[in-house]
Amino acid sequence: MPFSLANPVHSDLTIKKSRFVGCVQPVADRAAAQAVVAALWRQHPAASHVCWALLAGGQSAAVDDGEPSGTAGRPMLDVLRHQDLEGVLATVVRYYGGVNLGAGGLVRAYTDAVASALKVASKVPIVRRVTLRCAVPYAMEGMLRREIAAAGGALGGVTHGDDVGFEFTLAEDDAGTLVQRLNEAGQGRVVWAGDDHRP
Repeated sequence: MPFSLANPVHSDLTIKKSRFVGCVQPVADRAAAQAVVAALWRQHPAASHVCWALLAGGQSAAVDDGEPSGTAGRPMLDVLRHQDLEGVLATVVRYYGGVNLGAGGLVRAYTDAVASALKVASKVPIVRRVTLRCAVPYAMEGMLRREIAAAGGALGGVTHGDDVGFEFTLAEDDAGTLVQRLNEAGQGRVVWAGDDHRP
């Protein structure tokens, strides 16, 4: 099961006089990640590098920002993947201390900066949700509302015409059970939109 993070978490490491300020945080997409990186440059104008890695919305990124290729962004991305994270941005702001770390040292430093932050981060499971649509007779409206609420669903819209139309979302894992329960309770009077949810 993939996880995201509850809130941003920071780390601060000094390795051979270079300072590595790490952060892992939830983000929605690449545009949000780029906005965070731009803000970091404004907060740290004297920094040597702002490297970052992203896993969000099926997109990934690994940016070395001037460090030798493959020594920053890729190792940071590997840490996120190893933790089964989604919707997460890792950033590391580096202040160069005058001592070259070499490729291996850089990989370790960027990996450790992200891993240190993740050690204290609160992970939250990502619950995949599905949208369902159905129509029921007016007499069943109250029952359907109660069943949706009991299953942890969220109403998206209700329309009143010849019958009552519902659109709602709920956890993907709970959808099959709810559909089956509603079909049994409705005795054929629940009409689902689409073939996926018919009995």
